[in-house]
Amino acid sequence: MTLSALPLADIAAEAKEWRRDIHANPELLFDLPRTASLVAENLKAFGCDEVATGVATSGVVGVVRGRGGAGKTIALRCDMDALPIHEQTNLPYASKRPGFMHACGHDGHTAILLGAAKALTASRAFSGTVVLVFQPAEEGGAGSRVMLEEGLLERFGIEEVYGMHNLPGLDVGSFSIRPGALMAAADRFVVTVDGKGGHAAFPHLCVDPVLISSEITVAAQSIASRLVDPLDSAVLSITYFETGGENALNVIPATARFGGTLRTLSPRTRKDAEQRFRDIVEKTAAMHGARATVDWRPGYPVTINDPEKTKVASAAAARIATDGTIGECPPMMGAEDFSFMLEKRPGAMIWLGNGPSADLHNPGYDFNDDAILPGISYWLSLVAQEMKPAA
Repeated sequence: MTLSALPLADIAAEAKEWRRDIHANPELLFDLPRTASLVAENLKAFGCDEVATGVATSGVVGVVRGRGGAGKTIALRCDMDALPIHEQTNLPYASKRPGFMHACGHDGHTAILLGAAKALTASRAFSGTVVLVFQPAEEGGAGSRVMLEEGLLERFGIEEVYGMHNLPGLDVGSFSIRPGALMAAADRFVVTVDGKGGHAAFPHLCVDPVLISSEITVAAQSIASRLVDPLDSAVLSITYFETGGENALNVIPATARFGGTLRTLSPRTRKDAEQRFRDIVEKTAAMHGARATVDWRPGYPVTINDPEKTKVASAAAARIATDGTIGECPPMMGAEDFSFMLEKRPGAMIWLGNGPSADLHNPGYDFNDDAILPGISYWLSLVAQEMKPAA
């Protein structure tokens, strides 16, 4: 089945212009008026059967029905938001907004899905319905969860969900995927230790929150080394530390505060690690006569690819990959809010090669325009494979 009545190279060239326009005008979280408008206007111009705007504030959903009539409904999802990073690329299309930057390739993801939308609406050589989900606020705002809370799946009758993200270091034209846990759950925490301040020369008259916090920091590393199965994975990082004092070198402060992140690759380990962390914090503080509180901030869950849908995605990618094969990647400790959708519907996320670029979230990063054509081709291959051809 051919799902492009238009030359894909021409669509990819147009998508490159969309991508660079979005890159030059980055927007954050749910505040995406320009990006959402660009997406919606193009979807309407392509002739989508339905274009819904304002989903989760600034999300856009396009619906394309195949000319083959009834069939299943699948969703193809991309993310649209940028990051609060000052760009350092000196590109002619670099960010026009100081302190804002597309440093994760969401500009490329959006352009690729728009390109696929153009091809699908021009062809419609399939049965069933393709729902194109342009999601806001992946970078910390849980935009996927908000879309679900607003009834995305039920409103559009979505049965399966598929996502794609670029990966620096993976060759352009290559793809990588794995069944099960692909990316980690990412929870955050802030711990406050209340002791008793005083003169540094008389520690016996104080309850030192700095010492207590230091003991907690060391003991918490036993979560990864002793609680978690060695064949599983977890990482706990303390990323900041502050005291309630005035930085006087002869004063033991009354309060210390520190925070960080805990990342895990299974729901059970996530739950157990949180409880162990709370126990370590509270009991270590109590042992010293102090009081400690944990402000636990649940983040994105584990991104778990459905095994059968992973085979679907892998087969679709193999049809258009440069060497015709798909590598199985190890799980990664980064997080992705597509995980919320995968909790509700079977589906899979796949890595798209971005070539030898700077790392994601790096001020020198840029999405590789050469990855646009393989990205569009993957979406079309997936639809062609999973939707019955039109008679």
